[in-house]
Amino acid sequence: MLLHQQSAFTALKTHAQQQQALTLKEHFTLNTKRFNELSFVFNGDLFVDLSKQAINTTTLPLLCELAHSMQIPQAIKQLFTSNAFNPTEQRAVLHTALRMPASAELYHNGENVVPAVHAELAKIHAFCQRIHSGEWRGFNGQPITDMVNIGIGGSDLGPAMVCEALMPYQDVGIKPHFVSNIDAAHLATTLANLDPATTLFVVSSKSFSTDETLSNAIAAKQWLLDACDSQAAIAQHFVAVSTNSQAVADFGIDPNNMFIFWDWVGGRFSLWSAIGLPIALAVGFERFEQLLAGAHEMDEHLRTAPLEQNIPVLLALLTVWNHNILGYGSEGIFPYSQLMHRFPAFLQQLNMESNGKSITLTGQPVDYVTGPIVWGDVGSNSQHAFFQLLHQGTGVVPVEFIGFINSPYNYPSHSHKLLANMLAQAEALAFGKTAAAVEAELRAEGMIEQRIAELAPFKVMPGNRPSTTILCKELTPTTLGSLIALYEHKTFIQGVLWQINSFDQWGVELGKKLANRLLNDLSGQDSGYQHDASTQGLLDQIKQWKN
Repeated sequence: MLLHQQSAFTALKTHAQQQQALTLKEHFTLNTKRFNELSFVFNGDLFVDLSKQAINTTTLPLLCELAHSMQIPQAIKQLFTSNAFNPTEQRAVLHTALRMPASAELYHNGENVVPAVHAELAKIHAFCQRIHSGEWRGFNGQPITDMVNIGIGGSDLGPAMVCEALMPYQDVGIKPHFVSNIDAAHLATTLANLDPATTLFVVSSKSFSTDETLSNAIAAKQWLLDACDSQAAIAQHFVAVSTNSQAVADFGIDPNNMFIFWDWVGGRFSLWSAIGLPIALAVGFERFEQLLAGAHEMDEHLRTAPLEQNIPVLLALLTVWNHNILGYGSEGIFPYSQLMHRFPAFLQQLNMESNGKSITLTGQPVDYVTGPIVWGDVGSNSQHAFFQLLHQGTGVVPVEFIGFINSPYNYPSHSHKLLANMLAQAEALAFGKTAAAVEAELRAEGMIEQRIAELAPFKVMPGNRPSTTILCKELTPTTLGSLIALYEHKTFIQGVLWQINSFDQWGVELGKKLANRLLNDLSGQDSGYQHDASTQGLLDQIKQWKN
């Protein structure tokens, strides 16, 4: 049965109606142990507080009952064995194998895939040693100082996010850069301050045919050739992450410098594979291993923790509670760390490309909402941009705050103010400010009664707006690995609950095909395709201004 057909789902709707009159403030008044009962610790360095969500200690057991009825424990078990979670592409989903220790076993088509994973990791390690030691040289004999990753989607967002988050660990002398957009401005501005003689390009494309990636790679190759006029230099300055060795060789890259991953690695779950080569180059292979280890620790938590204490499962269930039961349409993600600036964008792809689906696994249209809109930015910048809507807007947005206690930078007052702002926003969203409190505050300021009556309605904060707070001791490679895996598993569990395929992305394909037709039209060739009146009109206008 589908989600909304479960008796546990009906029980949750009834429960929501019964407790909807209670505010968060009243919840805390009624249960003085609420914080302790609704907070969870992972590995001693990650703390998750759910007490500001619109739930009580009855809600979580009901949500876990729903999880059992939707066979979440069985799905978790299948994730760590040979599975078929991607039937539309007839692929297994085995990204957890990418962070398993060498002694582990995970079988696919009768073969343990872990040895192949570690063989590729050894190849990445050896390559990083050559780069970091200065053994690998550019066309004029100088060591590599900069690396440019050319990819898009999962071949860009994950590595770029991790490299930025781990910037304090970039002490190996290789500075990472990322180019994804087909807009020439992205490539041109990246190359403007680089030296071709000391720049290494990592071209990441599973098929080695992704249009945006290949267009940028070809332009980068020409930039290199303009500087050295030697085809042999391509092999010194380009490596590939792909499965298409022939296309890689045709480009001019030595196939020995091609790093592979497998069809059971989805793009948005791929940073743990050779797609993470830029991470290893930027922070060092040992720290890349720590990232993998942190993710594996979260995998083990998902696999072994009971549902009632299983953090990824609980976060996924809360999305169903907020999205399907209470009717909230989006989720805000706000890391209070400038180093995590790319994390919301990474989560947008992870969640919305995974769960933005309207067809069930059996091919039937869903008649309930699935993936929410995921959005956000870093604190405290967000507070001065769109938190006004979160506090006083007509819609309610459940929020997840992510804070890091210890900063790698020695500015204690900055760190205290950052954390104070995060805690304050969560407190304000939950409890707001009543009209009586506003009036008393204005009266204490000496404001006259007429002006108080005029101004007070505008300063009232309704509160009762749900949030989760995730605290981490420090932003380390290990902690980041655990945090990313937490959100991967949250996304996976959501998909199981909604009975959709979280691992395909057919919605991406149509735009690509239409773009190829339009490219012919823009270049003066007849695509033979009859466009709609609006698209044709826009084409005509573009052609007129191009000329």
